[in-house]
Amino acid sequence: MRVGEEPGADALEWPAGLDVDRLLELGWRPTALRQFIVKLHSRCNLACDYCYMYEMADQGWRRQPRRMSKMTVDRVAARVAEHALAHRLGDVEVILHGGEPLLAGVDHTRYAVRSLRSALAGVAGLTVRVQTNGVLLDEAFLEMFAELDVSVGVSLDGDADGHDRHRRRVSGRGSYDEVRAGLERLTSPAYRHLFGGLLCTVDLANDPLVTYKALLEFAPPMVDFLLPHGHWGAPPPGLPDPGAIYGEWLIPIFDHWYGAPRRETRIRLFGEIVRLVCGRPSRSESIGLSPAAMLVVETNGGMEQVDTLKSAYDGATGTPLNVYRDSFDTALLLPAIAARQIGARALSPTCLACDIAQVCGGGLYPHRYRPGSGFRNPSVYCADLYRLITHIRRVVAADVELLAKAAPA
Repeated sequence: MRVGEEPGADALEWPAGLDVDRLLELGWRPTALRQFIVKLHSRCNLACDYCYMYEMADQGWRRQPRRMSKMTVDRVAARVAEHALAHRLGDVEVILHGGEPLLAGVDHTRYAVRSLRSALAGVAGLTVRVQTNGVLLDEAFLEMFAELDVSVGVSLDGDADGHDRHRRRVSGRGSYDEVRAGLERLTSPAYRHLFGGLLCTVDLANDPLVTYKALLEFAPPMVDFLLPHGHWGAPPPGLPDPGAIYGEWLIPIFDHWYGAPRRETRIRLFGEIVRLVCGRPSRSESIGLSPAAMLVVETNGGMEQVDTLKSAYDGATGTPLNVYRDSFDTALLLPAIAARQIGARALSPTCLACDIAQVCGGGLYPHRYRPGSGFRNPSVYCADLYRLITHIRRVVAADVELLAKAAPA
Protein backbone atom coordinates (compact mmCIF):
# COMPACT_ATOMS: atom_id res chain seq x y z
CA MET A 1 0.00 0.00 0.00
CA ARG A 2 1.34 3.45 -0.92
CA VAL A 3 1.76 6.41 1.41
CA GLY A 4 -1.47 8.40 1.49
CA GLU A 5 -3.76 5.50 0.60
CA GLU A 6 -6.41 3.95 2.79
CA PRO A 7 -6.61 0.20 3.50
CA GLY A 8 -8.61 -1.48 0.75
CA ALA A 9 -7.70 1.23 -1.76
CA ASP A 10 -6.68 -1.41 -4.30
CA ALA A 11 -10.37 -2.30 -4.71
CA LEU A 12 -11.17 1.25 -5.84
CA GLU A 13 -10.39 3.08 -9.04
CA TRP A 14 -7.48 5.32 -8.13
CA PRO A 15 -7.49 8.01 -6.72
CA ALA A 16 -10.71 7.20 -4.86
CA GLY A 17 -8.67 5.69 -2.02
CA LEU A 18 -6.25 8.60 -1.67
CA ASP A 19 -6.05 9.68 2.00
CA VAL A 20 -5.58 13.44 1.80
CA ASP A 21 -5.51 13.85 5.59
CA ARG A 22 -2.57 11.45 5.73
CA LEU A 23 -0.78 13.38 3.01
CA LEU A 24 -1.24 16.56 5.04
CA GLU A 25 0.14 14.86 8.13
CA LEU A 26 3.21 13.88 6.12
CA GLY A 27 3.82 17.49 5.10
CA TRP A 28 2.20 17.73 1.66
CA ARG A 29 0.40 20.98 1.00
CA PRO A 30 -1.92 21.78 -1.91
CA THR A 31 -0.90 24.26 -4.57
CA ALA A 32 -3.21 27.24 -4.98
CA LEU A 33 -5.27 27.41 -8.16
CA ARG A 34 -4.06 29.90 -10.74
CA GLN A 35 -6.15 29.01 -13.78
CA PHE A 36 -9.95 29.01 -13.80
CA ILE A 37 -11.73 27.62 -16.84
CA VAL A 38 -15.15 29.25 -16.89
CA LYS A 39 -17.81 27.55 -19.01
CA LEU A 40 -19.67 30.59 -20.24
CA HIS A 41 -21.82 28.50 -22.58
CA SER A 42 -22.39 24.74 -22.53
CA ARG A 43 -23.44 24.16 -26.15
CA CYS A 44 -21.56 24.33 -29.45
CA ASN A 45 -22.28 25.37 -33.03
CA LEU A 46 -20.03 22.65 -34.46
CA ALA A 47 -20.23 18.85 -34.24
CA CYS A 48 -16.57 17.77 -34.20
CA ASP A 49 -16.52 13.99 -34.14
CA TYR A 50 -13.59 13.74 -31.71
CA CYS A 51 -14.99 16.18 -29.13
CA TYR A 52 -14.58 15.05 -25.51
CA MET A 53 -17.50 17.25 -24.46
CA TYR A 54 -20.23 15.87 -26.71
CA GLU A 55 -18.96 12.68 -28.32
CA MET A 56 -17.36 10.78 -25.46
CA ALA A 57 -18.33 9.06 -22.21
CA ASP A 58 -19.59 11.98 -20.12
CA GLN A 59 -22.83 13.55 -21.34
CA GLY A 60 -23.25 15.89 -18.38
CA TRP A 61 -23.50 18.88 -20.71
CA ARG A 62 -27.13 17.91 -21.34
CA ARG A 63 -27.95 18.76 -17.71
CA GLN A 64 -26.22 22.12 -17.71
CA PRO A 65 -27.86 25.51 -18.32
CA ARG A 66 -27.02 26.71 -21.80
CA ARG A 67 -25.50 29.97 -20.56
CA MET A 68 -23.93 30.93 -17.25
CA SER A 69 -26.24 33.46 -15.58
CA LYS A 70 -25.01 36.90 -14.52
CA MET A 71 -25.57 35.91 -10.89
CA THR A 72 -23.33 32.86 -11.33
CA VAL A 73 -20.73 34.94 -13.20
CA ASP A 74 -20.58 37.34 -10.27
CA ARG A 75 -20.28 34.47 -7.81
CA VAL A 76 -17.43 32.94 -9.80
CA ALA A 77 -15.66 36.29 -9.90
CA ALA A 78 -16.02 36.68 -6.13
CA ARG A 79 -14.66 33.16 -5.51
CA VAL A 80 -11.66 33.75 -7.76
CA ALA A 81 -10.89 36.99 -5.89
CA GLU A 82 -11.36 35.23 -2.55
CA HIS A 83 -8.89 32.52 -3.54
CA ALA A 84 -6.34 34.98 -4.91
CA LEU A 85 -6.52 37.06 -1.74
CA ALA A 86 -6.27 34.07 0.60
CA HIS A 87 -3.15 32.78 -1.16
CA ARG A 88 -1.64 36.19 -1.94
CA LEU A 89 -1.47 35.36 -5.63
CA GLY A 90 0.16 37.96 -7.79
CA ASP A 91 -1.84 36.98 -10.84
CA VAL A 92 -4.49 34.53 -12.02
CA GLU A 93 -5.81 33.44 -15.40
CA VAL A 94 -9.41 32.95 -16.45
CA ILE A 95 -10.21 31.13 -19.68
CA LEU A 96 -13.70 31.63 -21.08
CA HIS A 97 -14.62 28.27 -22.53
CA GLY A 98 -17.49 26.08 -23.66
CA GLY A 99 -18.93 24.41 -25.65
CA GLU A 100 -18.42 27.47 -27.75
CA PRO A 101 -18.15 30.49 -25.42
CA LEU A 102 -19.01 33.05 -28.10
CA LEU A 103 -22.53 31.62 -28.20
CA ALA A 104 -23.05 33.57 -24.97
CA GLY A 105 -23.13 36.74 -27.09
CA VAL A 106 -21.12 39.96 -27.07
CA ASP A 107 -23.01 41.71 -24.27
CA HIS A 108 -23.00 38.73 -21.90
CA THR A 109 -19.31 38.07 -22.54
CA ARG A 110 -18.56 41.74 -21.87
CA TYR A 111 -20.50 41.47 -18.61
CA ALA A 112 -18.46 38.41 -17.55
CA VAL A 113 -15.09 40.03 -18.26
CA ARG A 114 -16.05 43.24 -16.49
CA SER A 115 -17.32 41.31 -13.48
CA LEU A 116 -14.05 39.41 -13.23
CA ARG A 117 -11.92 42.52 -13.63
CA SER A 118 -13.95 44.38 -11.02
CA ALA A 119 -13.67 41.57 -8.49
CA LEU A 120 -9.90 41.17 -8.99
CA ALA A 121 -9.09 44.90 -9.00
CA GLY A 122 -6.59 45.57 -6.23
CA VAL A 123 -6.40 41.86 -5.39
CA ALA A 124 -4.35 40.24 -8.18
CA GLY A 125 -3.43 40.70 -11.79
CA LEU A 126 -5.92 39.07 -14.16
CA THR A 127 -5.31 37.58 -17.59
CA VAL A 128 -8.49 36.76 -19.49
CA ARG A 129 -8.42 34.43 -22.47
CA VAL A 130 -11.12 32.95 -24.64
CA GLN A 131 -10.80 29.65 -26.52
CA THR A 132 -13.07 29.58 -29.56
CA ASN A 133 -13.66 27.57 -32.72
CA GLY A 134 -13.48 30.91 -34.53
CA VAL A 135 -16.75 30.65 -36.45
CA LEU A 136 -18.40 33.58 -34.60
CA LEU A 137 -15.28 35.72 -34.39
CA ASP A 138 -16.65 38.89 -35.94
CA GLU A 139 -15.91 42.61 -35.66
CA ALA A 140 -18.24 43.12 -32.69
CA PHE A 141 -16.49 40.46 -30.60
CA LEU A 142 -13.05 41.66 -31.61
CA GLU A 143 -13.83 45.27 -30.71
CA MET A 144 -15.05 44.13 -27.29
CA PHE A 145 -11.98 41.91 -26.75
CA ALA A 146 -9.72 44.83 -27.69
CA GLU A 147 -11.61 47.11 -25.29
CA LEU A 148 -11.24 44.65 -22.40
CA ASP A 149 -7.83 43.15 -23.28
CA VAL A 150 -8.95 39.57 -23.86
CA SER A 151 -6.55 37.16 -25.58
CA VAL A 152 -8.08 34.89 -28.23
CA GLY A 153 -7.10 31.29 -28.97
CA VAL A 154 -8.59 29.52 -31.99
CA SER A 155 -8.91 25.83 -32.82
CA LEU A 156 -7.61 24.93 -36.28
CA ASP A 157 -6.56 21.47 -37.46
CA GLY A 158 -4.33 22.45 -40.37
CA ASP A 159 -5.32 23.01 -44.00
CA ALA A 160 -8.89 22.84 -45.31
CA ASP A 161 -8.86 19.09 -45.93
CA GLY A 162 -7.33 18.26 -42.58
CA HIS A 163 -9.55 20.64 -40.64
CA ASP A 164 -12.82 19.70 -42.29
CA ARG A 165 -12.29 15.98 -41.80
CA HIS A 166 -13.50 16.35 -38.20
CA ARG A 167 -14.50 19.96 -37.45
CA ARG A 168 -17.88 20.18 -39.14
CA ARG A 169 -21.36 21.55 -38.73
CA VAL A 170 -24.17 19.18 -37.75
CA SER A 171 -25.11 19.10 -41.43
CA GLY A 172 -21.69 17.69 -42.25
CA ARG A 173 -20.45 20.90 -43.87
CA GLY A 174 -16.85 21.75 -43.02
CA SER A 175 -16.03 24.83 -40.96
CA TYR A 176 -12.61 25.74 -42.40
CA ASP A 177 -13.76 28.68 -44.51
CA GLU A 178 -15.62 30.24 -41.57
CA VAL A 179 -12.71 29.69 -39.19
CA ARG A 180 -10.26 31.11 -41.71
CA ALA A 181 -12.43 34.23 -42.09
CA GLY A 182 -12.46 34.67 -38.31
CA LEU A 183 -8.70 34.22 -38.14
CA GLU A 184 -8.12 36.74 -40.90
CA ARG A 185 -10.12 39.28 -38.91
CA LEU A 186 -8.23 38.41 -35.72
CA THR A 187 -4.82 38.68 -37.40
CA SER A 188 -5.55 42.00 -39.08
CA PRO A 189 -3.39 44.90 -37.81
CA ALA A 190 -6.12 46.22 -35.53
CA TYR A 191 -6.49 42.99 -33.56
CA ARG A 192 -3.35 40.90 -34.03
CA HIS A 193 -2.15 41.83 -30.52
CA LEU A 194 -5.09 39.80 -29.17
CA PHE A 195 -4.02 36.60 -30.96
CA GLY A 196 -3.08 34.02 -28.33
CA GLY A 197 -2.39 31.10 -30.64
CA LEU A 198 -3.76 28.02 -32.35
CA LEU A 199 -4.90 24.70 -30.93
CA CYS A 200 -4.53 21.74 -33.29
CA THR A 201 -5.64 18.16 -32.69
CA VAL A 202 -3.30 15.61 -34.24
CA ASP A 203 -4.79 13.43 -36.99
CA LEU A 204 -2.62 10.65 -38.37
CA ALA A 205 -4.40 10.99 -41.72
CA ASN A 206 -2.90 14.45 -42.16
CA ASP A 207 0.66 15.06 -43.27
CA PRO A 208 2.50 16.59 -40.27
CA LEU A 209 4.51 19.20 -42.15
CA VAL A 210 1.58 20.19 -44.37
CA THR A 211 -0.45 20.65 -41.19
CA TYR A 212 2.25 22.68 -39.45
CA LYS A 213 2.86 24.94 -42.44
CA ALA A 214 -0.89 25.56 -42.77
CA LEU A 215 -0.91 26.78 -39.17
CA LEU A 216 2.16 28.95 -39.73
CA GLU A 217 0.28 30.77 -42.48
CA PHE A 218 -1.43 32.78 -39.72
CA ALA A 219 1.87 33.53 -37.92
CA PRO A 220 0.55 32.30 -34.56
CA PRO A 221 2.52 33.28 -31.44
CA MET A 222 1.93 29.76 -30.12
CA VAL A 223 0.72 26.39 -31.39
CA ASP A 224 -0.62 23.68 -29.11
CA PHE A 225 -0.65 20.20 -30.66
CA LEU A 226 -3.14 17.99 -28.83
CA LEU A 227 -3.18 14.21 -28.96
CA PRO A 228 -6.71 12.86 -29.54
CA HIS A 229 -8.35 11.99 -26.24
CA GLY A 230 -8.75 8.39 -25.25
CA HIS A 231 -7.57 5.85 -22.68
CA TRP A 232 -6.86 2.14 -22.23
CA GLY A 233 -10.55 1.26 -22.28
CA ALA A 234 -11.33 3.38 -25.35
CA PRO A 235 -8.02 3.98 -27.15
CA PRO A 236 -7.47 6.84 -29.60
CA PRO A 237 -7.33 6.00 -33.34
CA GLY A 238 -4.52 3.57 -34.08
CA LEU A 239 -3.63 2.76 -30.45
CA PRO A 240 -2.21 1.00 -28.63
CA ASP A 241 0.60 0.65 -31.14
CA PRO A 242 4.19 -0.29 -30.23
CA GLY A 243 5.43 1.61 -33.24
CA ALA A 244 4.76 4.98 -31.56
CA ILE A 245 2.77 6.29 -34.52
CA TYR A 246 1.86 9.59 -32.83
CA GLY A 247 5.43 10.16 -31.71
CA GLU A 248 6.61 9.52 -35.26
CA TRP A 249 3.99 12.00 -36.55
CA LEU A 250 5.23 14.75 -34.23
CA ILE A 251 8.98 14.28 -34.76
CA PRO A 252 9.16 15.81 -38.27
CA ILE A 253 7.43 18.93 -36.94
CA PHE A 254 9.87 19.13 -34.03
CA ASP A 255 12.88 18.73 -36.32
CA HIS A 256 11.59 21.45 -38.65
CA TRP A 257 10.71 23.76 -35.75
CA TYR A 258 13.94 23.21 -33.82
CA GLY A 259 16.14 23.49 -36.88
CA ALA A 260 14.50 26.57 -38.39
CA PRO A 261 16.96 29.46 -38.90
CA ARG A 262 14.61 31.73 -36.97
CA ARG A 263 11.89 31.03 -34.44
CA GLU A 264 8.66 30.48 -36.35
CA THR A 265 6.36 30.14 -33.35
CA ARG A 266 6.24 28.68 -29.88
CA ILE A 267 5.07 25.03 -29.77
CA ARG A 268 3.95 24.36 -26.23
CA LEU A 269 4.54 20.59 -26.12
CA PHE A 270 8.04 20.80 -27.58
CA GLY A 271 9.03 23.80 -25.52
CA GLU A 272 7.98 22.13 -22.29
CA ILE A 273 9.87 18.93 -23.13
CA VAL A 274 13.01 20.97 -23.85
CA ARG A 275 12.60 22.76 -20.51
CA LEU A 276 12.22 19.46 -18.70
CA VAL A 277 15.22 17.72 -20.31
CA CYS A 278 17.23 20.78 -19.28
CA GLY A 279 16.14 20.30 -15.67
CA ARG A 280 13.50 23.02 -15.45
CA PRO A 281 9.91 22.46 -14.24
CA SER A 282 6.96 22.07 -16.58
CA ARG A 283 4.35 24.79 -17.02
CA SER A 284 1.86 22.46 -18.70
CA GLU A 285 -0.51 19.78 -17.42
CA SER A 286 0.27 17.51 -20.37
CA ILE A 287 3.88 16.77 -19.47
CA GLY A 288 6.10 16.71 -16.38
CA LEU A 289 5.27 16.49 -12.67
CA SER A 290 4.34 20.07 -11.75
CA PRO A 291 1.13 20.33 -9.70
CA ALA A 292 -2.01 20.92 -11.76
CA ALA A 293 -3.36 24.29 -10.65
CA MET A 294 -6.54 24.64 -12.68
CA LEU A 295 -10.24 24.10 -12.06
CA VAL A 296 -13.35 24.23 -14.25
CA VAL A 297 -16.55 26.05 -13.30
CA GLU A 298 -19.61 24.84 -15.19
CA THR A 299 -22.53 27.03 -16.29
CA ASN A 300 -24.49 26.11 -13.15
CA GLY A 301 -21.59 27.12 -10.89
CA GLY A 302 -20.48 23.54 -10.25
CA MET A 303 -16.77 23.00 -9.71
CA GLU A 304 -15.28 20.29 -11.88
CA GLN A 305 -11.92 18.82 -12.71
CA VAL A 306 -10.32 19.55 -16.06
CA ASP A 307 -12.96 18.75 -18.66
CA THR A 308 -10.79 16.52 -20.85
CA LEU A 309 -11.54 13.90 -18.18
CA LYS A 310 -14.99 13.64 -19.76
CA SER A 311 -13.31 11.25 -22.19
CA ALA A 312 -12.82 8.69 -19.39
CA TYR A 313 -16.27 7.87 -18.02
CA ASP A 314 -19.57 9.53 -17.15
CA GLY A 315 -19.08 11.73 -14.09
CA ALA A 316 -15.28 11.66 -14.21
CA THR A 317 -15.00 15.45 -13.87
CA GLY A 318 -17.65 15.85 -11.19
CA THR A 319 -17.28 17.13 -7.64
CA PRO A 320 -20.00 17.90 -5.06
CA LEU A 321 -18.89 21.54 -4.92
CA ASN A 322 -20.52 24.70 -6.24
CA VAL A 323 -19.39 28.33 -6.12
CA TYR A 324 -22.63 29.26 -4.34
CA ARG A 325 -21.71 27.07 -1.35
CA ASP A 326 -18.02 26.33 -1.46
CA SER A 327 -14.66 28.03 -1.71
CA PHE A 328 -12.01 26.93 -4.17
CA ASP A 329 -9.85 25.92 -1.19
CA THR A 330 -12.37 23.16 -0.46
CA ALA A 331 -11.75 21.70 -3.91
CA LEU A 332 -8.01 21.45 -3.25
CA LEU A 333 -8.60 18.82 -0.57
CA LEU A 334 -10.67 16.47 -2.71
CA PRO A 335 -8.77 13.23 -3.50
CA ALA A 336 -9.35 13.65 -7.25
CA ILE A 337 -7.87 17.17 -7.20
CA ALA A 338 -5.03 16.33 -4.80
CA ALA A 339 -4.03 13.38 -7.00
CA ARG A 340 -2.93 15.82 -9.70
CA GLN A 341 -0.76 17.79 -7.28
CA ILE A 342 1.32 15.08 -5.63
CA GLY A 343 3.86 14.59 -8.39
CA ALA A 344 5.60 11.22 -8.63
CA ARG A 345 3.34 9.75 -5.94
CA ALA A 346 0.59 9.65 -8.57
CA LEU A 347 2.64 7.59 -11.02
CA SER A 348 2.31 3.88 -11.71
CA PRO A 349 5.16 1.48 -10.87
CA THR A 350 5.86 1.21 -14.61
CA CYS A 351 6.28 4.98 -14.87
CA LEU A 352 8.42 5.22 -11.74
CA ALA A 353 10.85 2.69 -13.21
CA CYS A 354 11.14 4.61 -16.51
CA ASP A 355 14.22 6.68 -17.33
CA ILE A 356 12.11 9.62 -18.58
CA ALA A 357 9.59 9.67 -15.70
CA GLN A 358 10.60 13.17 -14.57
CA VAL A 359 10.06 14.52 -18.09
CA CYS A 360 7.00 12.56 -19.18
CA GLY A 361 5.29 12.69 -15.80
CA GLY A 362 2.94 9.96 -16.96
CA GLY A 363 1.56 12.11 -19.75
CA LEU A 364 -1.81 13.85 -19.74
CA TYR A 365 -3.86 12.57 -16.80
CA PRO A 366 -7.03 11.53 -18.73
CA HIS A 367 -4.93 9.36 -21.04
CA ARG A 368 -3.85 7.18 -18.08
CA TYR A 369 -7.31 5.87 -17.27
CA ARG A 370 -7.95 2.13 -17.31
CA PRO A 371 -11.43 0.84 -16.33
CA GLY A 372 -11.16 -1.05 -13.06
CA SER A 373 -7.95 0.51 -11.81
CA GLY A 374 -8.38 4.23 -12.49
CA PHE A 375 -5.66 6.75 -13.29
CA ARG A 376 -2.50 5.19 -11.85
CA ASN A 377 -1.36 3.72 -15.15
CA PRO A 378 1.05 4.71 -17.91
CA SER A 379 -0.46 6.90 -20.62
CA VAL A 380 -2.14 5.10 -23.49
CA TYR A 381 0.41 7.20 -25.46
CA CYS A 382 3.33 5.73 -23.47
CA ALA A 383 5.28 4.49 -26.52
CA ASP A 384 4.65 7.74 -28.38
CA LEU A 385 5.79 9.94 -25.52
CA TYR A 386 8.90 7.83 -25.02
CA ARG A 387 9.78 8.07 -28.71
CA LEU A 388 9.23 11.83 -28.86
CA ILE A 389 10.95 12.70 -25.58
CA THR A 390 14.03 10.57 -26.20
CA HIS A 391 14.35 12.06 -29.68
CA ILE A 392 14.18 15.60 -28.31
CA ARG A 393 16.59 14.70 -25.50
CA ARG A 394 19.17 13.42 -28.00
CA VAL A 395 18.87 16.52 -30.19
CA VAL A 396 19.19 18.92 -27.25
CA ALA A 397 22.07 16.93 -25.72
CA ALA A 398 23.96 17.07 -29.02
CA ASP A 399 23.56 20.85 -29.11
CA VAL A 400 24.71 21.19 -25.49
CA GLU A 401 27.79 19.09 -26.30
CA LEU A 402 28.61 21.30 -29.29
CA LEU A 403 28.25 24.43 -27.18
CA ALA A 404 30.50 22.96 -24.50
CA LYS A 405 33.21 22.14 -27.08
CA ALA A 406 32.98 25.65 -28.56
CA ALA A 407 33.25 27.38 -25.18
CA PRO A 408 36.65 28.95 -24.39
CA ALA A 409 38.79 26.91 -22.02
